[in-house]
Amino acid sequence: MAASERSIIHVDMDAFYASVEQLDRPELRGRPVIVGGLGPRGVVSTCSYEARPYGVRSAMPTAQARRLCPDGVYLVPRIERYSEASAIVFEVFHEVTPQVEGLSLDEAFLDVTASLKLLGTVESIGRRIKRSILERTGLVASVGMGPNKLVAKLASEMSKPDGFLRIRGGEARTKLAPLPVGRLWTVGKVTEQTLHRIGIHTIGELAACDPSRLTRALGRQAPVLQALARGEDSRAVESERAEQSIGSEHTFDTDVADRNLAEAWLLKQCERVAARVRARNLRGATVTVKLREPPFTTYTRQASLAAPSASASEIFEVARRLLGAWWQTQPKPRLRLLGVSLSGFDRLPQEDMFVEGARGAATDQVQDRINLRFGNGSLVRAGSLRTREPE
Repeated sequence: MAASERSIIHVDMDAFYASVEQLDRPELRGRPVIVGGLGPRGVVSTCSYEARPYGVRSAMPTAQARRLCPDGVYLVPRIERYSEASAIVFEVFHEVTPQVEGLSLDEAFLDVTASLKLLGTVESIGRRIKRSILERTGLVASVGMGPNKLVAKLASEMSKPDGFLRIRGGEARTKLAPLPVGRLWTVGKVTEQTLHRIGIHTIGELAACDPSRLTRALGRQAPVLQALARGEDSRAVESERAEQSIGSEHTFDTDVADRNLAEAWLLKQCERVAARVRARNLRGATVTVKLREPPFTTYTRQASLAAPSASASEIFEVARRLLGAWWQTQPKPRLRLLGVSLSGFDRLPQEDMFVEGARGAATDQVQDRINLRFGNGSLVRAGSLRTREPE
């Protein structure tokens, strides 16, 4: 390895949610499993590899998936269970390097450059990660290795499922050349269509394009994209990315025109957000409510708490006020989606998380303990009991 070359690993769990469901329910193994929202407006979160030959994909409307795969097993996500498995996976990552950048519950970048002297080659570290994850969780991970984040991620994608591929710096341009240009980081639908219009469909064609021609089509974005097409990516693995916001939202199967029902759902979202904030030992200062009218008109309303908090009751008090103010401005208020998030975090010492006498603290503490022991949703505030729709 050249002295200046980094060793980056990208790990992506294969069909994570669906794989956990198949692990917990052996009768589902070998069957098409689709995890996502089950209502008429639901969206597929993940599907097993058995569902993909039918054309089912993530982010597809669940109703469309049902038409393509009527015999599939359709399940509501169990985020708490997936979080448990994710925590074990990330323990494996931190055993080989402190430089871990989590992208989601099932995906991360690892910079193992400094670990090579102690743990051996990047391939041996990659095999250790795959083996440890399988032994401890029963789940399969795809591992891509490269000199930078772009190449490592494409390596894991190219080798799925159960992938294991290293692309060295000197071979990156050749390996990437035949891939569709849309596979590049930062290339969205609009940029992809622009490139197609000037005859560029593959990463190799982008790398070879005349720079002045590319600049005329894309402007200042052109040099960055062309460098990526050559396999060049200077982004560092960010091991301590600050949490920007923590939120929860729900899309209703039937539009909600009843304010009391909307408030019940809002309380439920506030409970979830508060529990997640407390689990991270944080408290937040700013509450944001997201409201979507049918078909897709979206509003956000934001206000600050009197003091940073992780209390569900305090978050709900502000969120309810924001919802009420919006409701009164609408001639015929109806909601397709309702969500709440908390931001503006600071970290709180664990022993101070539930301050004696703080309003709502005792309820939150009891709720956390019961839900941790008996499962999320075992104890909820009475005000959220009207929310009967499946999630």
